[in-house]
Amino acid sequence: MAIVKFLAIAYRNLVRNARRTGLTALAVALGLVVVMAMSSLIEGMVSSMVADNIRMSSGHLQLRDESYESDKASLLSRDLLQDGETLAVQIEALPEVQSAAPVLWSGGLLGTAQESVAIEIVGIDPDDAFHAPVRKGITAGEFLKRDDRGRILIGQGLANEMGITVGRRVSIAASNANGVGQEGIFTVVGLVDTGFPSIDQNRVILPLAQAQSFSGVGNRVSSIILMLHDQEDAAVVATKLAGPDTQVLTWEELNRLILESVENGLIFYYVLYGIVFLAVAVIIANTLLMSVFARAREIGILSSLGMKRGEITLLFLIEGILLALLGIALGWVLGLAVVAYMTYVGFSVPAETASLIEGFAFGTTLKGGFAPDQFAILSLLLLVIVSLVSLYPASFAAEMEPVEALHSL
Repeated sequence: MAIVKFLAIAYRNLVRNARRTGLTALAVALGLVVVMAMSSLIEGMVSSMVADNIRMSSGHLQLRDESYESDKASLLSRDLLQDGETLAVQIEALPEVQSAAPVLWSGGLLGTAQESVAIEIVGIDPDDAFHAPVRKGITAGEFLKRDDRGRILIGQGLANEMGITVGRRVSIAASNANGVGQEGIFTVVGLVDTGFPSIDQNRVILPLAQAQSFSGVGNRVSSIILMLHDQEDAAVVATKLAGPDTQVLTWEELNRLILESVENGLIFYYVLYGIVFLAVAVIIANTLLMSVFARAREIGILSSLGMKRGEITLLFLIEGILLALLGIALGWVLGLAVVAYMTYVGFSVPAETASLIEGFAFGTTLKGGFAPDQFAILSLLLLVIVSLVSLYPASFAAEMEPVEALHSL
């Protein structure tokens, strides 16, 4: 029997039970929508979180002294880069480099008359393009100038927590390069909301010269953050900057926590994919088994007319594949609509929740991303699984004895 005839019979049987066919196809579609949405979420989280962290914190490359450890935020002269601003100008002369921003990191306490909280103190060059997101994030007051003294910016979340407003005088207590504790009084000239509470929550920003003077490090800096015209040039530029007394960290190394977290999370997602596909497979198998029992007399007639067992198996297998294809087509329509919403609109995340995600830029809007290659692979995998599962009811139908089938109700 030609394959076209099998297709015609399978199509007629599916149409004859339109309600059951529609519900089964919808179940397949919803299963595909779920895995497409999860795949979109992974794609969006990886691409946006890495991009945001590069833009807000790590840059494409960082140049540091060989002995510097970021988690310690050391101010010892042996751990810092000498004459960071001059070095940054030299690095910016490289054709691949868009900007080179010297920064000084340290820790301390921000205090008011009522309370004190631990903070990260960041000294920046306000004129550097890398800090444009901070400039754009000013919600009250004004941005810093290079020659400002005694003036700072603080995050909007931190200000809300401590009841600080623009113009308020606060104290900053920290150890200097010699390990001696000191305290200074500063005026808050601006509040910053970059959209990343985990960054804004505990950060105080000073002009670089002010931070160097307050810390007693001279003209030294903790790191020089590089932004490149093309991210793919990171390895090339790292090779050019490599030296015996320095370390050059690429964006992959600087964002290893994000990449490893996502990679570990993929195992959980794969388990969920398996559960969804298993549920869909069970629904398809159940639908085909119901069809076999309902059409037992028809199967007996086909067998008595000379249809071979292999042909009966093929007939029900084709029905299962057609059901899967119908569900997958519907799933793509619904799934792309869901993915489009996730990509362009996203889901709001409370600032309190986002602020708990430490170590990288995590915004208040969680968005997905388009991953057509992943969607295609998931669809193909679903089709294969459904086809394999369809073999059981198809084989069951083929094994029915013609005489017994003809006497079935």
